[in-house]
Amino acid sequence: MSFDESMRRLVGTMEREDLVQSEMCFIEEALGRVLVEDIVADHNSPELPTSAMDGYAFKFEDQSMGRLRIIGDLPAGEYKEQELVGGYCIKTFTGSVVCCGADTVIPIEMVEVEGDEIVIKEEVEFGANVRPVGENYKMGDVLIPAGTKLGFAEIGVLASLNISQVRVAKKPSIAILSTGSEILDVGQKQTNPSQIRSSNQFTLTALAKSVGGEATRLPLQKDDRASLESAIKGALERHDVVVTTGGVSVGDYDFVKDILGGLEAEYITKGVVLKPGQHIKIAKIGKKYIFALPGFPYSSTVTFILYVVPLIKKMLSLPPVLNFKEAVLLQSYKKKSKKTEIAVGNLRYEDGEYKIDFTGKRSGSSAIMTNMLGDAALIFLAEDEGDKEVGERVRFLDIKAL
Repeated sequence: MSFDESMRRLVGTMEREDLVQSEMCFIEEALGRVLVEDIVADHNSPELPTSAMDGYAFKFEDQSMGRLRIIGDLPAGEYKEQELVGGYCIKTFTGSVVCCGADTVIPIEMVEVEGDEIVIKEEVEFGANVRPVGENYKMGDVLIPAGTKLGFAEIGVLASLNISQVRVAKKPSIAILSTGSEILDVGQKQTNPSQIRSSNQFTLTALAKSVGGEATRLPLQKDDRASLESAIKGALERHDVVVTTGGVSVGDYDFVKDILGGLEAEYITKGVVLKPGQHIKIAKIGKKYIFALPGFPYSSTVTFILYVVPLIKKMLSLPPVLNFKEAVLLQSYKKKSKKTEIAVGNLRYEDGEYKIDFTGKRSGSSAIMTNMLGDAALIFLAEDEGDKEVGERVRFLDIKAL
């Protein structure tokens, strides 16, 4: 099926039911987590008129007297019931409650102190340097809406509200299972030159974590149907999403497609008119998903970004969309197929727009992972698009801003 149809079907399954699970999280550990409930102010801030400066609080109408008697001071954190009367002022500090009866604060540098009096050198406006009740926020205000990804500002506001724990979306559990008798784990001894290192499990685990998932690398699996089927079933019992790499093509040792066929799963797609990744298979069992991705590193990475990343976002209570932008090509590009095609280019921003070239990018099979290094972008060319010339605009995904 077409890429657009495969995405419609995948998103359609997400919308049928609530995939978001939640948990309580201490705010010290909540950075980057996504709220699943509104944070509402339960008080005004400030709760009383507060001084915004170090200075002297007084009644505005007394300013014309030019000289006021100091009756004491009111440090931040203290509160006095007494009411200020005419002709007097009280020394106040940044963050102090403005004494009852006062309505204006004059900064220290605008007065001279003579004994127990201040002499006003320069007048201020009514209400100057007084923070009104609710200036920061008012009781009942929705300060942080559900669906917000918590950053440093949100953490600070939560602390100011005396909230120590918040309800956030639980990180979806992603299992990464790489298959193939030719692959070796990092550190494993190579016994013949046909063996290759398994990078997919590390790449996809890191990618899943970078977008908010809880990823687990499972032991590598040889091309043995029985053990592979057992590994997939076990992963489904323990995880929300299972991602396999390898074994989805049409070779004699490509068992994943046959195993999925025996799991009574709801197929979302059995293949997509896509380069790279046409043999991708996506299935759903209950609320759990299986993504069978190609074994080539570039192919598995691209298809993970296109299909698995939106699902992780949905499970985190975020919109399941990818942020496509437009860029100007600085070099021409020859499309290699009539499929939806994903290419890699170098991304930069200059003169107020994004620009892409292909300097240093290797052309070849879908095994070339080094093309993803640096400030790389995935260029998206639809089925009905052809070759692109210098100066034309293309859609792209910024890999570092997923």
